[in-house]
Formats: sequence, C-alpha cells, structure tokens
Amino acid sequence: MNSLVTKEISDGVALLTLNRPERHNAWTFEMEAELFGLLHDAENDPEIRVVVITGAGKSFCPGLDAQALAEISASGRSTQPHLRTPMTYPTTIAKPIIAAINGACAGIGLILALQCDIRFASTRAKFTTSFAQRGIMAEHGIAWSLSRAVGPAVAFDLLYSARVVLGDEAAQLGLINRAVEPDELLTTAMDYARGLAANSSPAAMGTIKRQVYEALESTHEEARVLALRHWLGHLRFHSDFKEGISSFMEKRPPAFAPWDPATPAVPPPLPQD
Repeated sequence: MNSLVTKEISDGVALLTLNRPERHNAWTFEMEAELFGLLHDAENDPEIRVVVITGAGKSFCPGLDAQALAEISASGRSTQPHLRTPMTYPTTIAKPIIAAINGACAGIGLILALQCDIRFASTRAKFTTSFAQRGIMAEHGIAWSLSRAVGPAVAFDLLYSARVVLGDEAAQLGLINRAVEPDELLTTAMDYARGLAANSSPAAMGTIKRQVYEALESTHEEARVLALRHWLGHLRFHSDFKEGISSFMEKRPPAFAPWDPATPAVPPPLPQD
C-alpha cells in the first residue's frame, strides 16, 4: 500500500507530500493520522530543522473526501473530531512549517494550510472555505485562524460566501505570504526552507514560534515579559547564542546545533531580587 503522505529529507528540510493524486489529495482520517505522525517524528528528529507540506499532482487538498462526506450525511454519525489529534497540532510543533499550496485548497485543506507558519501558493491555486455551502459551521477553529490572517471583515466574506480566491488575490488579502508561478512554487518554498535551516537557530525559531502563537492571546506587556523569561531562562546560555555572535563577528555562516526537544516550552518565571 502506498503511503498517503510521503517524506523526503534534504539539507535539513523535510518535504511532506499529501499523496492521493488520483483523488486530488482529498482528506481522509488515515491521511490525517499519517501526516500528524510524520510531524511528530519531524519535531524529534535532529536532522530536520524545517518542514514543507505540499500536495502530489495538481491539488493541495480540496477538503474531506467526498465518499466520507456522503457517509457522514447518510448516517448522521459524527466523525468525533474531539477524539482525534486537533487540527491545530502543527502550531505546536517547535519547528517552522511551510505550506507550498500547488492547487485546490478548500475546507479542511484550507484549515491545514492556515496551521502552517508560512504559506506560499501557485498563482493558479484556488482557495475556498466551502463550509456555508455544505450547511456546516466553520470547522476546527478556522474562525480564529482565518480572522487573524485576513481580519474579521474578510473572514466573514470568505466564510459566508465560500467564494473562490485565486493565488494573487490570496496574497493581497494576507491569506498567503506570496503567490508565485506554478513551476516555481516548490523551488521557492524549498529554497526558503533551506535558508532557514542553514542560517537560523533552531532554538531561536522554536522559541519564536511559541512566542508568536502565545502573543495572539496575550497583551503587549505579557509578550514582553515572556521574551525576557525565555532569554533569562535558557537562551542566553544556549550554544546557538554563542554561535550566532561568533559567526557574526567572524563574518562566516553560522553552524547551529540541532534542535533539542528539551528546550523549555514554558520558561521559568523572572527572578525576584
């Protein structure tokens, strides 16, 4: 049986490819389990510093597989999402995750893309929320992630109308970071990822990722104090800080240590005099 998600590793980057091209990479719960399992493995693999997620063939992911949708509609049974790994799981992985959106990106496929830290897309990519046209709510927290990406007014437009947005408009709206020509997409995403893997500290990137997601729910002052806690708690003693300064002073590329899963997710409180 072919893997529903394939993995390739090169230059510190893991390329994970949704691999149901005959079904345009329509989402199944088996695919979900494979993808999240590979993300778990990637976080704990010192060889991997950055992850790129894309789709095989001409699509990224057009949403839940139609057969699964039909079975749910006919039976009325719940898919029990509360018992599955949350779709927000990629945001908890302490490594950068980049989406290379090569085609149709809808429903749960769009939810997946919004859980990635950075999004590149083909100019021919097509985005739609689809939920209102299926008679369901905005699933898996997309009301939160979409409104923070594009603002509430645009989020309402996209969620209410489920209109199709192409790559260039998606970039203008802030839904993605950049739209590029289809034949340049994977190269663009992989080159960017390799640049992070080669030049940015894994310890710093993992910490920054946590800071950014926590800051979405904090005050400005809380974000300032959290940064101090990370600095005083572990980063000032980390080898990556020493290497970052040394490589800058010596005018050479940095040689950062692999990501250490033991890096504190929650830094200690500020010391009290």
